[in-house]
This record gives sequence, C-alpha cells and structure tokens, in this order.
Amino acid sequence: MDLRQIEYIVQIADECSITKAAEKMFISQSGMNQQLLKLEAELGTPLFHRCKNNLRLTEAGKVYVDYGRQILHLKKEAYDILNDIADNKAGSLSIGLTPERGINMLMSVYPEFHQRFPHITIEPQEISVRRQQSLISKGYLDLGFVTLNEADKTGDEYIHIYYEDILLAVPRRHPLARNATPPGTPFAVADLRDFKDEYFVLMFKNSTMRSVIDPLFEESGFMPKLLFETASNLTMCNLVKNNMACSLLTFNYAQEQEDVAYFYLPQRPRWELCATYKKEHYLTQAARTFIALAIDHYRNTALKIGQPVL
Repeated sequence: MDLRQIEYIVQIADECSITKAAEKMFISQSGMNQQLLKLEAELGTPLFHRCKNNLRLTEAGKVYVDYGRQILHLKKEAYDILNDIADNKAGSLSIGLTPERGINMLMSVYPEFHQRFPHITIEPQEISVRRQQSLISKGYLDLGFVTLNEADKTGDEYIHIYYEDILLAVPRRHPLARNATPPGTPFAVADLRDFKDEYFVLMFKNSTMRSVIDPLFEESGFMPKLLFETASNLTMCNLVKNNMACSLLTFNYAQEQEDVAYFYLPQRPRWELCATYKKEHYLTQAARTFIALAIDHYRNTALKIGQPVL
C-alpha cells in the first residue's frame, strides 16, 4: 500500500482540485493527475466526478477517502506512541489558535514548552473555531483552542478551561452609559432592548460567537442595525471606543474602560473556552504538556482581570 498515494487522493478530495492539491503537496499538477489516473486504473473505477471547476467524489471515492483518512491517522498515531515509548521528544505539534488571544497564549507558554521539548516543532495556525473543528476531525490539526457553546461542539474531544462572560459594550459618550458603574468596579446590568436604535458591530455571521449572541437579539425582539461584521475583537473594541457603535464582547476584552462602558445582560450569556482534539486520538506527552501550560495561562490571565474561573 502506497501511503503517499493515499495522501495525494485525500488532499484532492479536500481541495476539490488537482491543481490546489498539487500545490499543497509540493508536486506538479501532471504528477498528481498521473497518480490519480494510475490508482483509478488499478481499482477499475473512477474516484471523482470531473466537473468544470472542481472534482466531486464518486461513491467509490467516498469509500477510498474515508478509509484513507483512517489509515493516515493510524500511521500518525502509531508513530506518536512509539516516539513516546522511546522518549524521543521529537516531532511536530500542529495547533489551532483563535486570532488575537491565541497567539498571546502561544507566546506566553512557548518558552517553557521549548525548554521541556526542544526538538518538538510547533506549527501554529490562527484560524476560526469552525475551521479548527474541521481540520481536527480530518486529522490535520493535533490540538485546537476554541471558544463556543455546547451546541457548537462536534463529536471530537473537548477539555474545559473556563466559562467566559459576554458583555454589552457601549461608548462612554452614550446617554445610557451613565448607568454604568465606574471603571474597576463590578458591571451593572442593562437591557439590550434599550439599545435597539443603535448601530452594532458584531463578530462575523457564521462565528461561534454569533451562536451565542444572535438568540439574545431575538429574545429582545429586534434585529441589530449592523455597522459591519468582523473577525477581530480588537476592531470591535476600537469602534466602540471611538463612539461609532455598540457591541457584544467577551470579558477578556473588557479592559478599556475609560472610553467604553460595559454591562452584564440579564441572561448572563457566556461561552466556553476549551482545548480540543480528535476523538479517541492518542495525545502525546508534548500535546498533554502544551494543554496543561495553556490551561494555566488562560486561567491565570482570567483571574488577573477579574473573570471568575468556573
């Protein structure tokens, strides 16, 4: 069995394109196409429907790719276990990080991790939660660090870190900001309905954040007037700070209180920060150590800013 050939076919399935798959695997397009044609000839059946702009798996292709993923996963897991048995402390660790806060965690924990595992290469990717979930389920990421609610969890494994409050952020110049508590004191409670005529800047529509906050607007009986949507919490903070819109932000970003007033909502919405990895996947010594360091970082950071760690 040619494992490299399996990797090629799985990559074609992921990209729906021979050209893109060849780029990812660092071989020529013709070479990738020859591998596919050779395998289809051996099997006596096509693995892909050839469409104008992309490739779609045939029924035979779905079977091949499904089992191919399992084979590649078992190979990686076997080498991970063998490396741990031999105490090699060598290899790589691919880690998914949410933009902004994820890279801060990595920079904080990496020095100690590197001291313990100097020959492990960290391969970080700053990507959305749903993208992390997809790559983990396919075996392309070893670990992910995600924020989500229970309904957004997949069938993979999740390690709880803590729950994080979601707050209403209002410019300090807003008339209703007078109801806010002074900076550095516990937040007051505000009714979202009092802000139905205001513009909001929110996280992008398909984010896990929107799974938490969209029902809040529905419950309040109005759809927010969107200034725009973004993937950046810092952008939302800055827009509120500059009196351009209101927003819903996590406690982690509620540090700028001179120009921004924060409120709890009556529902006390929150989401969960978790580490995640593929279901039943063997966690190496390096992966377990990285998770432990990350949990310590996130919990200590939360306690320093006054976020309860539950």
